[in-house]
Amino acid sequence: MARPAQVLRVFTDGATGGNHLGVVADTVNLDAERMQAIATELGFSETVFIDWEVGAPPHVRIFTPVSELPFAGHPLVGAAWLLLRAGPGGVDRVTCGVGEVTISADGSMVWIEPPFAQPVRTQHDPPTLGWCSPIRAWEVEMPLPYSVWQMDSPEMVGALGPPPSDLGMTLAWAWESSPDRVKARFFAPSMGVVEDPATGSAAVALAAALCSDGMAAGSVQISQGMEMGWPSLIYLSWEGSRCRVGGTVVRDGVREMKW
Repeated sequence: MARPAQVLRVFTDGATGGNHLGVVADTVNLDAERMQAIATELGFSETVFIDWEVGAPPHVRIFTPVSELPFAGHPLVGAAWLLLRAGPGGVDRVTCGVGEVTISADGSMVWIEPPFAQPVRTQHDPPTLGWCSPIRAWEVEMPLPYSVWQMDSPEMVGALGPPPSDLGMTLAWAWESSPDRVKARFFAPSMGVVEDPATGSAAVALAAALCSDGMAAGSVQISQGMEMGWPSLIYLSWEGSRCRVGGTVVRDGVREMKW
């Protein structure tokens, strides 16, 4: 049967850039194997499947081209955008592999508020595989392990070459000249995503790392994706036990999947 997949771009910079996302809202007779096959065929960094259960928050399953994830930011922001615009009404939260995530919209901005109690540890000898030289490093359980590596300058972030094929999920970032601006790139070749143009989960990991380092509250704008030709903006704020990630979303069209 033909099954529509909405194609969105999430965390756009105005009308340009952003991270592509497939959204499948018809999940009837779709098991995990079929979902994985659709995500692989679409080829985006993630594809989400929304299960509309009566009387319960919509449940979102997230797939990369090679595996399922318990949590990812841009898929949840994209799913929230679709639910808030075309959903049954009154939806203010979804569930995913890490539990409930609050969703909201403010003008053109869409926000998610995921759980924010991720364990963080300092990496004294980060597993860089000789690829880069961070000045500070943390590992954050998202719950999958994310390496959060602070580089010496935005220029060093931009100059990073292709990562080793076995590099785990890694955020390389640096402060821009403004104290509320961050330059970032995210790599996950071991998960089938060599580089990602906009990564909301990595933004949460960054907030967790900074919070563990004594920055109990903050609000930053993250620039990502420029090197890929998909300039993206992620808005991040956190305070205490709360964290919000937001951005704008553009709909590119629909693809009919034969599943």
